[in-house]
Amino acid sequence: EQRLREAHRLLKPTGSIFLHCDKNANFLLRILLDQIFGSQQFRSEIIWSYRRWSNSAKGLLPAHQTIFFYSKSDQFKFNRVYGAYSETTNVDQILQLRARDQYGVSSYALNAQGKAIYSGEKKGVPLSDVWEIPFLNPKAKERCGYPTQKPVLLLERIIEIASDVGDIVLDPFCGSGTTLVAAKLMERQAIGMDSSKDAVDLALSRIESPYKTESNLLQKGRAAYVNADNEALALLKGLDIVPVQRNSGIDALLNSTNQKSPITIKVQRQNESLADAANKLAKASQSKNASIAILIRTHAELDTLFADEIPSFKTVIDTVALQVEQTLSAQITQFIDLKIKHSSTITAPPPPN
Repeated sequence: EQRLREAHRLLKPTGSIFLHCDKNANFLLRILLDQIFGSQQFRSEIIWSYRRWSNSAKGLLPAHQTIFFYSKSDQFKFNRVYGAYSETTNVDQILQLRARDQYGVSSYALNAQGKAIYSGEKKGVPLSDVWEIPFLNPKAKERCGYPTQKPVLLLERIIEIASDVGDIVLDPFCGSGTTLVAAKLMERQAIGMDSSKDAVDLALSRIESPYKTESNLLQKGRAAYVNADNEALALLKGLDIVPVQRNSGIDALLNSTNQKSPITIKVQRQNESLADAANKLAKASQSKNASIAILIRTHAELDTLFADEIPSFKTVIDTVALQVEQTLSAQITQFIDLKIKHSSTITAPPPPN
């Protein structure tokens, strides 16, 4: 409470505070912030969302943290940030001006000719209070070994919306100095404090060589990582599988309660020989310590695999389409052979009397 009161005293009328703590004390801090800053100065409860590795703990997997956003006054500085529209958004409709009639019903505004009126340029979707920013990868160059280290991208977003170039940012519990690094990268002035000399030394070293780990997820979007072959997965419809992304040797894993190691499945591509498909599956399956690997053959070819070329754990299964094709081909061949046999039979004329 003493520290929050000092933070309130130091803030400019246009300033804001962003307070982060873990789930054990968040609700207590919210009460304190309401008392010191006033509940009317509450702006947002920001949810920092991220993906984490699953664990065996009983309960829901923790995948977010909370950041409270309060301002000193109603004249707080705020810079709008916009993101891309969702794929499901009808952007053409957003570009049309809307108006309310005498009954308060909203509809598209029309000109005298009955055509839609253009509403002007759209910047995108305003930033929401849920921020999907990846947790720092254990191998990220930005990592410095500090236990509570946050990604620079998270602090950059906070600094971006609440300050301008040249403003002063204060972090009275700077830890490894992530706030200071973000402020320097964004051309703000910064003051950091910490009771740990080791933390201060670490922060100083990071400020001298500021570094930020870029996020491919934020730059490309989550959809860019979904590259499983839909045609291949369509051939596996009806099976209890988990599609595998970003692996040319495995299309899916088969769910089976009787197996202690994975069962891998790969579908042969149209431009892929059976031998190439088998080699990719074998290599990927061995690295996953698979007990069974299933290769789905989609087309007949001359360079087919011999039985002794198939690893012991691998099974080759033909698709239904290929089985039908081969069955028809065999029947047609049999029919042609039969016709040739009959046509080549010569009946000798009866001997003369």
